Amino acid sequence: MEKIIIGKDGDVILRELMDADLEKLAIYANNEKVSINLRDGFPKPYTIENAKSFKKMIDSQTPKTFFAIEYQNDYVGNISLSPGTDVYRKSAEIGYFIGEPFWNKGIATKAVNLISEWGFNQLDIVRIYTGVFEYNQASQRVLEKCGFVKEAVFKKSICKDNKIFDEIRFAKIKE
Repeated sequence: MEKIIIGKDGDVILRELMDADLEKLAIYANNEKVSINLRDGFPKPYTIENAKSFKKMIDSQTPKTFFAIEYQNDYVGNISLSPGTDVYRKSAEIGYFIGEPFWNKGIATKAVNLISEWGFNQLDIVRIYTGVFEYNQASQRVLEKCGFVKEAVFKKSICKDNKIFDEIRFAKIKE
C-alpha cells in the first residue's frame, strides 16, 4: 500500500497510520512516561487491540485528522488536529505523542509545524490550540518553538492519577 503523506520536513513525515505501525503504536503508547501526559480516555494499559480499534476509528474519518509521525522511515508516534464545531468551527485542537526512544530529536517540533501548516491550509481554520499539563515542560517548549503563545493558565483544572494540576493553554493563529 502506498503511504499518503500530508507533510515532510527533512527526516520527519506525517502520513496516514498503516497496519504495519500498530505493533509499535501499542509499545510506545503503553509507556507510563507517555500516558502521564495524555487524557484519561487514552487506554492504560495500551494493547495491540487498542491500536487496532484506534486505526479502525481513524480510517472512518472524513476528512482524516489523525496521522502517524515517521522519522527516518520508522513510525514514532501520532499527531492530530480535532476541528471544532458550531461557533468553534474555525479552531482545531492539536494533540500528539512521540515514543520515548525518539524524544529530544526535534521530531515533535517538526511534526507540530507540519500539521499546523496543513491545518491552516487544508481545514480552513484560523486557530490551533491545546492544553498542556503543567508538569509537561517538554511539550510546552515544543509549542513555544513552533510559535504557539501561552494564552492562559487554568488553575487546578486537571485531575490526573488522582492529583490536581494546572493546565497551560497555548494557541497559534493563522498569519
